[in-house]
This record gives sequence, C-alpha cells and structure tokens, in this order.
Amino acid sequence: MGISRTILKPLAYLAGKHASSQVKTFLAAHKRTRDVQQRLLRQLLAAHGETDFGRDHGFAHVKGHKDFKSAVPIGSYETLRPYMRRVLDGQTTALLPPGEKPLMFSMTSGTTGKPKYIPVTQRFLADMQRGWNIFGLKTLQDHKAGWLRGILQISSPMSEKTSPTGLPCGAISGLLAQTQKKIVRRMYVVPRGVYSIADPAAKYYTILRCGVGRDVAIITTANPSSTIKLIETGQLHAERLIRDVADGSLTPPGEFAAPLPAKLRFKPNRAMAQRLEKGLAKDGRLLPRHFWNIAFLTNWTGGTLKLYIRRLRELFGDVPIRDIGLLASEGRFSIPIADGTPAGLAEITSNFLEFIPAACHEQKDPPILLADELEVGEEYFLMLSNWAGLWRYDIDDCIRVVDRFGQSPVFEFLSRGPHTANITGEKITEYQVVEAMRRASRRAAAAVDRFVVQGRFAAPPHYELRMETPDGCNVAALTGLMDEELCQLNMEYQSKRAGGRLGPIRMVSLDTGKLERIEQENIRRRNGRSEQYKHKYLLTEILSENPAD
Repeated sequence: MGISRTILKPLAYLAGKHASSQVKTFLAAHKRTRDVQQRLLRQLLAAHGETDFGRDHGFAHVKGHKDFKSAVPIGSYETLRPYMRRVLDGQTTALLPPGEKPLMFSMTSGTTGKPKYIPVTQRFLADMQRGWNIFGLKTLQDHKAGWLRGILQISSPMSEKTSPTGLPCGAISGLLAQTQKKIVRRMYVVPRGVYSIADPAAKYYTILRCGVGRDVAIITTANPSSTIKLIETGQLHAERLIRDVADGSLTPPGEFAAPLPAKLRFKPNRAMAQRLEKGLAKDGRLLPRHFWNIAFLTNWTGGTLKLYIRRLRELFGDVPIRDIGLLASEGRFSIPIADGTPAGLAEITSNFLEFIPAACHEQKDPPILLADELEVGEEYFLMLSNWAGLWRYDIDDCIRVVDRFGQSPVFEFLSRGPHTANITGEKITEYQVVEAMRRASRRAAAAVDRFVVQGRFAAPPHYELRMETPDGCNVAALTGLMDEELCQLNMEYQSKRAGGRLGPIRMVSLDTGKLERIEQENIRRRNGRSEQYKHKYLLTEILSENPAD
C-alpha cells in the first residue's frame, strides 16, 4: 500500500462505518416492510399537503392507502407535466413542500418527445446518495480487492441546459459524483469536466486516457455499451494511445467543444507504453488486462442489456459484474446485493411502492398490490410516490419477483411497457416512431401508411424499418429522414446515435401484401375481428444478430 493509501485508510474506515450503518438499517427495514411503507406514505402526504397537487387531491383528508388510491389516480409524467412546468418556472410549491428548492432537474426523454424534468431536492438527493452508499459498500465488502483503488465512472454532465430560473438540467449522476464523500471523490480518475466533451470519440478517448496509468479497480456506468465503447475506442486508436502514454500528452480524435479541464495533466509513462505495446503484439488488440487489474464492473444487466454481457466477457474475461439495480431519473427502486443477477432488493425506504399485476396493466381499474403482497415468480408493473413530487407514477417498467428478503420482494427488470422498445437505454415509444415516420414521409413526399420498426442487436445495434416500398419512393432518403426525426423526438436515441452505440435505421423492403398477410394470420390465430385489430408499428422484442430471423 502506498503512502497516500495509508493516510486515507482512517478516513475510509470512518466513511465505511457510516455506510455500514446505512446498510444495516436498510436490511433491517425489510423485517417490517408494511410498517416502513405506511409510515413513509404518511410522511409524504403530510409534507406535501400544502402543495398545489396536495390541495387539488385532498391530501388533508387522506388517512391511509385506501384513501390514497381514491384521491390520486394512477398517473404518468404527462399527468404531472402541468405541475412540473410550474416547478421548472420557479413555482416550486406546485409539487414540492414549502422551503424545498430544486438543486437541479434530472432530464430524460419523455414518451411524446418532450423531455421529462424531475426536480432533485436535497431530500431526494439524500435518498439517492444513501442507495448508492448501500450498493457500493455491499459490493466492496464482497470484492475487497477494489478497496481504496481507482474508480472510472462513465456518465453524462449534470448541466446540459438550464431551466428558466437558471438551474442545471442534465444527468443526476453528475450531481451524485460532485457531492460524493471526499474520500470517494479522491478515487475517481476522470475529472468532471471531461464528461462535457461533446464529440463522442474525443470524450471516450479522453476518459480512457485519464484511466490508463492509474490503478483502476472499478468501472461504473449505467449502460454496459458505454464500457464496451470505451475499450473499443482504445482499440481503434491504439497507436495514438500508446504514443500519448509514452509522451505524457493527450491528442484525442474528434473535436473538443469546450476547453479541457485544468486538472487534466499527464506525465510521460514509457513503462506503461511498453506494456501496452507488448499486449497489443501478443493479442492483436488492446485489452483491459494490458493496463488495469479490474476488481469488478457495475452496470445494468437486465432486460435487453443482457445482450451486452457476452461482449463484456470477451473484453474483461471473468471479472465480476454487479448490476446497479432498477433506477432512473425518477429514483432508485432496487438494490442488488449479489453478482451475476439483475435482481435487487426493493428500495422501500425512499419510495412508496405499488404494483399492478402484468396481466392487468392495461385495465382501466387494475388491482393494486403493496410490496409485501407480491408473489415469487409473478410479473408486475411498478408505481411509485416519492420526494421528487411523483405520485402513483406508473414508470411503465415490468418486473419479475425472483425471491423474498424478509417481507420484501427481490425483483429483476424485464422490459419497458408493451409500446416501448429499448436496445441500449434509448426507450423509444410507438408514438415516437409513428410521429417520426409522419414527419419523414411528409419531407420525402412519400405516402406511407403501414410499416414496422424493430430493434436488432448487431454490430452496431440498430432499428430496422420494414415496409412495402411506395412507388417512386427514395428509400435511402426516407430512412435517413426518419432517423433524423427520431433523434429530434427522443433525446436518448439522439445521444446513442451520436455516440455510436446505435447505428442508423436500416430499411428492409417487403414484398407487396406481406404486412397484410401477417396481420390476417395474427387475427386468425387470436380468433379476433379485423375491426378490432390494432396494427403494431413498433415491435418491442429485440432480434438477434442473425438477419435470417
């Protein structure tokens, strides 16, 4: 252990002791799940009684869950958007308790193409920090080789734009890193300013350059495709990277849209450069083991993202992978406590959770279950109420309960709802693909009334547009225009396209009458009526790499 780690050890002990207390408290809460959840609901209702939403829904008269269900209908971001708009404009008591002010707005793509803005208050931030502390300490307890060693985080900036009142709007991961304990911040190997580099090639190269030559033990990000892109960028620019390491320089491909962070300084490291050269000569490509000794990776592994695990294994071998849990801009909903599974323990201390049986999700008045009422092996859709001003918020995530811990469910993420497709975090909706085609066909002067869009996991992953080609239609132009419009409608799709994690939409021409025959066969198999059949423009099952399926 170096001198710096020796000095940090007492500080790490104190920080670990605090996190250990949080872990024990969290695990103990699951012995009395119903009581913990009911108490949290009472706290939320009492704190928000004087908000516009609370007055509009009679929170003063809500005494328990039964009253709560009657007072507040199941909702989504769109039902909350008028209140969120007022919060964004500075009228914070539309949704937040008096005195609660947003620190920032977590921003993500919305169902209809308009971004979602989630207010991040000090209370909401504290809940998110506690969840990460519990997750991080439990993982380090299981993998002690990562203790007091470098952390390479891949994230987005917390300020991609500003609200009307001047608050940052962007990724909450940026704020979480910025407000992390000092002892943990010292472990980060990438300065915050690097995440604001707009050019994807330059950004990934610079992140990698910051890590090579450092004792990186942990790579953490939400999406595994980011980790893969990081290593593949190094492979693509191996000679450039070796030269930069040897010279102590930084000459990334692409362009910088902003000045480099002042802390970005490198020393020549010829020994590491020689190590990279030997690894490249031996294996024909740069691999993480040539420059790092990784203790574990943390990223999502559930749903369609499990498709990336094979590629991670090709690059990292048998390095342990810990899923980071079901979390989003709206909060954290599970905390995994073991490797090799996307399943995590329900986060009952920060969110009041309700569940709709998956088979009943489309019903007008579905049955509602609480966290302690779920059955192992069954599938549900998740609803939440929490300190971000979200109420009975149907996040459209389908989960499967795989186990129980105390009185609580241990569940894994399966998929977004039946009208949402997701390959690498873009979460495009049927509305968005229909609107994108409407705009694209108008621009291309093409008459398109029936088509199908479906994702394919390939190199790179992409979406296929399957349709019968209209007479006189320039297929390449139409496909390109639809890709442009989908970027405009879905900021996550745009980000993944710009970063190279998604390829452009590819056209697959169908014989005349093909879609009609498929629909008639579907009607026949389901014993339905043609007037009741709804054409599905977006198929949510992701196809394999084999184009023959």
